[in-house]
Amino acid sequence: MKKIINTKNAPAPIGPYNQAIKSGPLLFSSGQIPIDSSTGKMVEGGIREQTLQVMKNLKSVLEAGGSSLDHVIKTTVLLADMADFPELNIIYAEFFSEDNAPARSTFQVAALPMGALVEIELVAEVL
Repeated sequence: MKKIINTKNAPAPIGPYNQAIKSGPLLFSSGQIPIDSSTGKMVEGGIREQTLQVMKNLKSVLEAGGSSLDHVIKTTVLLADMADFPELNIIYAEFFSEDNAPARSTFQVAALPMGALVEIELVAEVL
């Protein structure tokens, strides 16, 4: 049975979807872009600032769903520009060490919602 997960600590969906769905022992997040939930606006700055906000949003969604970054199994990263890949990796490594890094796919896309530079979705085990 699926359970809808939404939290005020992450930005509200900008379309007909939920922040995450819990199904059995797994949580599936929707893609998070760098919107600050307290302002409803995109964070200022480049890939570093945007990636930090996306990870903060994902952490909030995970916690609302009864999980954590330590239980992430797979991430999918979408970048507006693959030239940002090295900087993304630096920030990403602050949240996922080699000991607990999930599987990951990274793609460059033509565009992301609201002009974001990065969007990340994930699958995690529920505690």
